[in-house]
Amino acid sequence: MPLWQWILDSAGILLLLVLLYGLALVLRRRALSRDGGCFELSHRARTDRPGRGWVLGLGRYAGDDLEWFRIFSLAPRPRRRWSRSELSYVGRREAGAGEQMALYADHVVVTLTSADGEVEMAMSPSSLMGFQSWLEAAPPGGGSAR
Repeated sequence: MPLWQWILDSAGILLLLVLLYGLALVLRRRALSRDGGCFELSHRARTDRPGRGWVLGLGRYAGDDLEWFRIFSLAPRPRRRWSRSELSYVGRREAGAGEQMALYADHVVVTLTSADGEVEMAMSPSSLMGFQSWLEAAPPGGGSAR
């Protein structure tokens, strides 16, 4: 087989793999949001440099837990999980100039405290309203949602 046919076959296989990956991402997102309570949620994984370390993802409420899934991963299990009783709302702020490129459009940055220390997340204002309601809906004696 001539070299150009090998290159064409390789390009076709590569294109097919990219399309299958995209289809798998769409199917995974539909499966995650099947039970509702799924929203765009970015998590700041690294805080060593200001404005850096943001990872796009999806958040999902699962009872008293907030599960976080990476957006471009095919993993069926959440990458992070926070218990409602361990989270306390500290405040919100607008995304800085360096952060706006790394986050979804119009998302606000939310600062929380947890058992592991300070956590920063970014979500839309409407998702923030639902998140605050979820935090405040904790049973008496559970966590505090200042």
